[in-house]
Amino acid sequence: MRFSTRVGSTRLNPIAAAEAQVQDQGILLPNVNDSNPTRHGLAPKLVPRVYTADPRGPLAARQNLAKFLTDRNERESLMFESRQSDIEKPAVRLGKVHTTSVNDSEGGSQDVQEFGDATLRVNPDSLYLLSSTSQAYSWLFKLMCDPGDIVLGPKPGYPLIESIGRLENVETVEYQLRFDGSWFIDVAWLAEFLRSEQGQNARAIVLINPNNPTGSYIKPDERIQLAGLCREHGLAIIADEVFFDYSLEPFPGNRRLAGQRTALTFALDGFSKLLAAPHAKVGWIQVSGPDDLVAQAQRRLDIIADNYLPFSDIIAAAMPQLLAAVPEQLNVVKRRTQANLNALHCLLDADKDGLVSVLRAEGGWNVLLRFPSVVDENALVLRLIEDFGLTGQPGYYFDMTDNGYLAVSLLPKKETFERNIRAILATVPRELEEF
Repeated sequence: MRFSTRVGSTRLNPIAAAEAQVQDQGILLPNVNDSNPTRHGLAPKLVPRVYTADPRGPLAARQNLAKFLTDRNERESLMFESRQSDIEKPAVRLGKVHTTSVNDSEGGSQDVQEFGDATLRVNPDSLYLLSSTSQAYSWLFKLMCDPGDIVLGPKPGYPLIESIGRLENVETVEYQLRFDGSWFIDVAWLAEFLRSEQGQNARAIVLINPNNPTGSYIKPDERIQLAGLCREHGLAIIADEVFFDYSLEPFPGNRRLAGQRTALTFALDGFSKLLAAPHAKVGWIQVSGPDDLVAQAQRRLDIIADNYLPFSDIIAAAMPQLLAAVPEQLNVVKRRTQANLNALHCLLDADKDGLVSVLRAEGGWNVLLRFPSVVDENALVLRLIEDFGLTGQPGYYFDMTDNGYLAVSLLPKKETFERNIRAILATVPRELEEF
């Protein structure tokens, strides 16, 4: 695996090497050029703590987060095992050793432990705290890519990846999600692309689990195939799992990519979705994979993090309360989204015209409505604006390959949500009258 040359050398100069050796013995070396005012009694009373400048984020905050993630993994393990007991051929089980055969760089195969018991226990040192998953993307593009290198991202998908890629001088290439009653990744196309001349410049693949706006989770067989491809071709996985907890109509066997060991994996999450609070600017990266690659990646990621040091001790102090609020807040949002999805199905079933349907949404808090493709998406939204004072995001905003889609949020209150849907159901027939 090749990392970006932009990160700089991870070799220590003689002074830094000597400092590290002494510090490994537990000896603190005072610095004659220590310019941290908090260590000299100059911090204001509003922020009295001593600033430690830990590039991964304050240790206490990472320890709190690691405990939260470990407890969550244990709960999910029990639920996963219970669900899998009803399936004839169980998928990969969380917390159990699962060995899968993947291709190696010489075209042979080898057995790789995809998950193990240690997966349940999250090490604070595997975590990086930062302000958002958007910032995480930026850091990881810096880590993996030189200018002009390629990151693969899903289509349909949210345009954030392409936008950040442009800012980082990274080329983004779309891989296709296809629909046949449920969404699936065209893994065969990915394998062919990675064997091509252009594919030699690919450094990472973004897997959004579940994806926005399709609501599709990474399926168990996809996860194993994609991890094997990444290991074979030296790609990192960037797993955006901010919507993972919001299951709607999932298929069996879904699970997080966080903690998987087959390929170098950076799992992204944060309070923006867990607390349904975009202004709660706390995100994190969890690093996992083969031990040697994790060590190499973290040495370089530490350099990037040390240049930015974005995480505030003031925010860190609130982490315990924020983490404690997550379970109830998740329940509040899930009750709202599930109730609105149920209401949507009822409204569509009762609609006399029957022109609008909803694609199965496995997870997230948005759904895709489907209407006749002869109806222009722009014209539909413009009529919603004119007739009902509503606007929306048509399918082409997310690079849907066909016309006839509208993304709809499941978050509004019941009365607002049903008003929105009735407006759409009234507008589609009016647009058809133009033909």
